[in-house]
Amino acid sequence: MSDYGANNIKVLEYPENVRCRAAMYIGGTGKSGYHHLLWEILDNSVDEAIAGYATHITVLLSGDYAEVRDDGRGIPFDKHPKTKTSALDVIFTTLHAGGKFDNTAYKSAGGLHGVGSSVVNALSDFLEVTSVRGGQEAHRQFSRGAPQGRMKLRKRPKTHHGTKVGFHPDPEVFGEQSFDPDLVRERVKIRAYLTPGVMFHLEVDDQPAEEFCFTGGLVDFLAEKLETGGDELVADFPFVMESEEPRMQVALTWTSSPSSEVVSFANAIPTHEGGTHLKGLDSAVVDCVRAAMKDHPDVPKRLKITPSDVREGLVALISVFISDPQFRGQTKDKLNNPEVQKLVEDTVRPALTEWLRKNSEQTAAIIRRVVYAARARTASRAAADTVRRSSAVSRLRLPGKLADCSSQSREDTELFLVEGDSAGGSAKMARDRKTQAILPLRGKILNTESTSLAKVMKNQELSNIVEALGCGIGGSMDLTKLRYGKVILLMDADSDGHHIAVLALTFFYRFMPDLILDGRVYLAIPPLYRVDIGKKSHWVADEAELSTLMDKYPRSNPQVTRFKGLGEMPPKTLAATSMSPETRRMLQVGIREEDAEETEATIQALMGRDPAARYALLTDIMERTTSDALIE
Repeated sequence: MSDYGANNIKVLEYPENVRCRAAMYIGGTGKSGYHHLLWEILDNSVDEAIAGYATHITVLLSGDYAEVRDDGRGIPFDKHPKTKTSALDVIFTTLHAGGKFDNTAYKSAGGLHGVGSSVVNALSDFLEVTSVRGGQEAHRQFSRGAPQGRMKLRKRPKTHHGTKVGFHPDPEVFGEQSFDPDLVRERVKIRAYLTPGVMFHLEVDDQPAEEFCFTGGLVDFLAEKLETGGDELVADFPFVMESEEPRMQVALTWTSSPSSEVVSFANAIPTHEGGTHLKGLDSAVVDCVRAAMKDHPDVPKRLKITPSDVREGLVALISVFISDPQFRGQTKDKLNNPEVQKLVEDTVRPALTEWLRKNSEQTAAIIRRVVYAARARTASRAAADTVRRSSAVSRLRLPGKLADCSSQSREDTELFLVEGDSAGGSAKMARDRKTQAILPLRGKILNTESTSLAKVMKNQELSNIVEALGCGIGGSMDLTKLRYGKVILLMDADSDGHHIAVLALTFFYRFMPDLILDGRVYLAIPPLYRVDIGKKSHWVADEAELSTLMDKYPRSNPQVTRFKGLGEMPPKTLAATSMSPETRRMLQVGIREEDAEETEATIQALMGRDPAARYALLTDIMERTTSDALIE
């Protein structure tokens, strides 16, 4: 300990803080990080174009040297009121300094943190800036973040304005690299699509200069993607939408491709990992198409349409401009603004709904494409399940208490987790042996909310469930190895039964969440009462249903029988009320994406170790329930 003291604490100042940890600012020092320097400078010029001040942007490449010019407002170089030095020097030599921290100079911009220019400067052994504005031109040179000599000023016509930044990445940081013209060309071209009407020039050494300018924006971009993709179009023309508030453009269509391609941008920055704007678009597209398919004559009645069926063949582009974007990290690969998802969803949904309504032929073609995808998925899964289940049965060690089924098709099979050996015996007699498997559980299983995986696997009841399902647990879980199409919790209709069901759901939520997310988990609703009124029997799930039934037959003399548990229920009654697909009642367990955070908080409060959190949640529920009852 005597070797560790205050003298060991390093305080890095600019530019050492950037040069020492370059990857923190640009993602790495390989090809991607090397080119990220150029993207930072290019995006500054694009921000000027987005703001409406630049109409021409030029990128010049010469081996390991790059230069970007624009005809925007020019970088301010007058004296900064706080530092008493040139504003240009502040921008290029100070982290977190820039004109994009409020909405005065830029309503929307890709630059957010005020570090782009200073990071490029710190990581370049040579950088020069020329700014023209207000009848003057300022020229400044830097090396590894430090100003070289004095700023040179000269007069220029007041009509002239713009910025030029040229730089040479430092070989001490990046080694021997050079700029990839093809990669830069693609980036420049995308920027041209995202800023319609702005002219982009690309000059590479002695090659002929190239120009990119697209008035159609994403529509032109989509046309190029479809042309280069080569897949057959499903609809004759795409859905295109533009809005001013929020400022957004969307272009999409469907092709014959078995995959989808969705590209997203935020403030003209490619968000390669998507984000909230992409989630909003996806939700709107899936919901609108599914709504259009409802009761459509081309859709088979029993065909289940999943979101992946709607997405198959989709080619979509979305570009949004917002005033305060929140990107993940300096490389800006993902947009994190939570409010943008609903903003995009609420803007796209009515427009796409109206487009589908007005373009009946296009809609019919899209629906046929989705139906084709659903049928192909169903056929493929059925074929795979037949092979998978037959091989899994012969390969797996199955629990001794498991009464397995004989079907080789996974999607036709069901595993019932039943409360107790007695109920398990009744369920085994009531089941369809071909498709229904029974696994009895002994008493209340372990509460796994605050339990390690190692402890879970030492628990006999839980390890029996994992072995029966065959798909693994935790990080090693693989749904393709799941042995049953449905997992059904069949518990007594009393409070103890509900408690066991909640414990089982907690286990699935914490250690096998894909079962829930894939819609595999169900809650059976067995009756708590049989009510005989005249010659007719009614099966009642709880006290509330019993009260409703009694109100319906006020003058009857009903005979009410309360079931003590599933084990005392005759097998025929258990089959008819709780197990037969034709007559049973079940609830599918799922988590809506918009409720994910609330679900997590509720599970933690109800099943966690903190009694205060549980008390607060239950008190809130009781208060709201009482309030609702008073209102009624």
